[in-house]
Amino acid sequence: MQRRDVLKLLTSTALLSAMPMELLQSLQQARAQAAPTIGLRTLNAHQNATIMAITEMIIPATSTPGANGAKVNEFIDLMLTDWYDKADSDRFLQGLAAADADSHKRFGKTFIQCTPKQQHDLMTAWDFDAMKYAQAAKAAHKSKTDAPPMNFFYMTKRLTLVGYYTSEIGFTKELGKTIIPMKHAGCAPLSEARA
Repeated sequence: MQRRDVLKLLTSTALLSAMPMELLQSLQQARAQAAPTIGLRTLNAHQNATIMAITEMIIPATSTPGANGAKVNEFIDLMLTDWYDKADSDRFLQGLAAADADSHKRFGKTFIQCTPKQQHDLMTAWDFDAMKYAQAAKAAHKSKTDAPPMNFFYMTKRLTLVGYYTSEIGFTKELGKTIIPMKHAGCAPLSEARA
């Protein structure tokens, strides 16, 4: 099974099915409202390019468009601007700056200047840290203690998956689902209900 199939399976059964329908509809409505907006409101050009590179590596284009085709970067900007509180938005932006600092420390250049192999190596290390965060957060939840500070790459992966699978491309073309049925049949006759 390829990575994209695993992501699709995980998000369709775990993330999307765990979301209340109202939240899923709200996220899709937020996407629709953001569509006419011109330009990014929180991310600058370099941050946006970095997010586009990272998210496209998480969900690359295959027979269907990837994260960039679904405009996940715009979804992330929308979430940072309109849905996250200032502390969470700042934490995300600091994590993005730290990702570039890590890239510069290891390879002498920013993430988007790195080769695909270098980017892959960075994301593998970040993913390892994100999984340690997820385990620590799960343990904190079970023991009812405070969760550790949110991990940037964990946040990015979640935003990427939610952004992609609440987009028209991800939800209808990739998953083959619809939120609101195209046709409403109304009430069934009582004779059909008894059968």
